[in-house]
Amino acid sequence: MANPRLDYTLRSRGIGLTAPDNKPIIVHLVLNIEYWPFDEPMPRTIITPPHGKRFSPDVPNFSWVDYGMRCGFPRLLKALTDRQLPVSTSFNASVIEAYPEAAEAMRDANWEFIGHGLVQRMLHHEENEEKTIKIALEKIERFTGRKVRGWLSPGLQETVNTPDILAKLGVDYVCDWVIDDLPNWLKVRSGSLLQMPYNLELNDSVIYAVENHSSDEFLKRLKSTLKVFEHEANTEPRILALGLHPHLIGVPHRFAYFEQMLDLLCAHPKVCFMTGGAITDWYRDQIAPPEADTAAR
Repeated sequence: MANPRLDYTLRSRGIGLTAPDNKPIIVHLVLNIEYWPFDEPMPRTIITPPHGKRFSPDVPNFSWVDYGMRCGFPRLLKALTDRQLPVSTSFNASVIEAYPEAAEAMRDANWEFIGHGLVQRMLHHEENEEKTIKIALEKIERFTGRKVRGWLSPGLQETVNTPDILAKLGVDYVCDWVIDDLPNWLKVRSGSLLQMPYNLELNDSVIYAVENHSSDEFLKRLKSTLKVFEHEANTEPRILALGLHPHLIGVPHRFAYFEQMLDLLCAHPKVCFMTGGAITDWYRDQIAPPEADTAAR
């Protein structure tokens, strides 16, 4: 079996989903808000350390992301709230203390909070994965007053047990499995867990920090993606997820292109915007989870 969590199928074989409000291109805006601990090695770097040796503290690379939270985030917040768009924030729970004004602003804007660990550190490096996930979820829920429905692992890196832990803790969907343009129910030991489409190709981290493309590359990729989805969406809806980070898409030389992206999507007749939880409800209403299928039979 190629994928232990999901049987293989051709996406061209439709499953008969009805689009919300006759708008079959469903845009999921995911803004990753992260805390990179000052006294630990940085999760990613923009400047290579001298002689290839990594040190802590790493002031220039810490400053890269800290600038995003100070200057990039307010730009993104205004662009998104001015357009009254629903947004999901993939959220390190320690942001609540590290960047309190940002956390409060997203809560006040009624964004959906997706669990993203305590800090920006892979689950493989946590002493107790389940405890870490549980603490992160509970911390966000106390802050927002709402159940956390989604999860996106730091770096999208899971252990072999992560989906089972998430389902056990009552999480509805996970964004780590970037395998499809529509959701799918994953195989888990108990309960249910939805694979929520996310994106590596339409993700500012990959485009700018990994592949080092020019500032307008994200906009160009979005336009090309829309051309394909416009055709495919005539027979089946498509989820168009955009992965965003304040220190990447929020810097001045890229931000103007981001606003063009938003305006392009807002003006498109086939596009609607939904959070991860709304997409989950839309899909669950039409495709029941495996446990519900079993119970019905």
